[in-house]
Amino acid sequence: MRVSRRRAAALAAAMTMLIGGCGGSPSGSDGKAEANEFSVALTEPDHLTPGNTSSSYSITVLDALFDTPVHLGADGTPVMAAAESVSSTDQKVWTIKIKPDRRFANGEPVTAQSFADSWNATAYGPNGWTNNYYFANVEGYDALNPEEGEPAADKLSGLEVVDDTTLRVTLTAPFSQFPITLAYIAFAPMPKAAFADLEAYDQAPIGNGPFVMDGAWEHNKQIRVKRSPTYTGERAAKADAVTFKMYASRDTAYTDLRAGRVDLLQTIPPASAAEAKRLLGDRFVAIAGGTMDYLGFPLFDKRFAGADLRRAFSMAIDRQAIVDAVYDGTFQPMASLLAPVVPGYRADACGAACVYDPAKAKQLYDQAGGFSGTLNLYFSNADPSYEQWMTAVANQLKQNLGIADIKFRKIPASDYLTTLRQRKEDGPYRQNWVMDYPSPQNYLEYQWGEGNRMGWENKEFDALLEQANSAPSLEASLPLYQKAEDIALAEMPMIPLWNWQDQSGFSARLQGVELTPYSANLHTITVKRS
Repeated sequence: MRVSRRRAAALAAAMTMLIGGCGGSPSGSDGKAEANEFSVALTEPDHLTPGNTSSSYSITVLDALFDTPVHLGADGTPVMAAAESVSSTDQKVWTIKIKPDRRFANGEPVTAQSFADSWNATAYGPNGWTNNYYFANVEGYDALNPEEGEPAADKLSGLEVVDDTTLRVTLTAPFSQFPITLAYIAFAPMPKAAFADLEAYDQAPIGNGPFVMDGAWEHNKQIRVKRSPTYTGERAAKADAVTFKMYASRDTAYTDLRAGRVDLLQTIPPASAAEAKRLLGDRFVAIAGGTMDYLGFPLFDKRFAGADLRRAFSMAIDRQAIVDAVYDGTFQPMASLLAPVVPGYRADACGAACVYDPAKAKQLYDQAGGFSGTLNLYFSNADPSYEQWMTAVANQLKQNLGIADIKFRKIPASDYLTTLRQRKEDGPYRQNWVMDYPSPQNYLEYQWGEGNRMGWENKEFDALLEQANSAPSLEASLPLYQKAEDIALAEMPMIPLWNWQDQSGFSARLQGVELTPYSANLHTITVKRS
């Protein structure tokens, strides 16, 4: 299976900074019991249509409003949600049985057709929805997304509604990771009512999840949801309502958490993590995230063609020192291409090539012939920490390898991905990956596979990915993905640096908080009753 390169810029730019929220509702002076509702800090979403957003901010809200076919348990394994089962005998043709008698918030039944309608709308090229590429491995995708001209169809031929509770999906090739992908918000269903006015639906989506919209989206202010009266699934909400308040700054959100004006903040600023841990105690939660930072090389520039040179760069970078200085020790230095929350992760997959060793780095650098000309380092201006750690990298390369002429190329965030896609960079660049679903394929194929940003090609790597994708099960695929990872690490077209850690905190009002790397699980949270 080969997944399309149609990965939207919004996805690559999406960060795991889930912030913003409203203050709680304290007990009134009249002695009435405190309301069973709480607030969550959030940054303004881009869209609230499941197929048209990959923003982590949007997904926090949509996870409360929708049940996808499966959800991910705390260990990252698929757990049936809207689906009763997801099965295949050949990993290519999949049968999804939808749980009967489930309903949307407007009372409309959730059927196999509900999923097919939503997926077809997302896959239809002219709609321009962000998550379109998720359906690139479903039969008929090309007809909906021609390189030129108008689409020959508006429905995926690989989707067959067998009956109200059965959806048959035919992929272009066997894909062992398909059940995990079904946890992503792109695979949520939409009711028929949505298609009467998609623009209006984006402002007040009708879902099949534990919460429903309580009024329309108040842009740059708040989104309010309440317990669904029609929900009969396994994630029944324990709170009566949740209010998401929009923050432009995570620092402001943290200040409000300290002051009791917001109940849950999922990304505490790294600089405040030590203080938050001291102040909040067991209400401070640190979780390994699915986001990774890398330093990529433009292999189409012959100066970076040698693997030894790239390994020398890796060994000259003191990851722990940078993490301590820039992120107050809250991120985890990495020696793997995968995040720790991904099945198949190996803590020391990289071996010596990811160990800070200035002497060996210089020796390898000299053997590789060194580097000539100006070394340009590329990063976007989206976050001040990017320049901070790039400055540290520059200083270490100067000191440890003797590269004297280093310049920064700080690109506006709106232009950065375009610069990389068009291969205008002529030096190492900051690369960030935000996990879509916990599978090695999600990291290895999208970043190192065919058509990758570095211009790296390795037929053995590609063949191993294809074998892993076609394996009879997730378990059988892992050794194959690991072999592919070993090849990429040996050639080092992109250097793993560190894994983001989600530093979360919540107020003393809350109980039942069950944060995981995959979900805030807002349905489990309730307010302590006095």
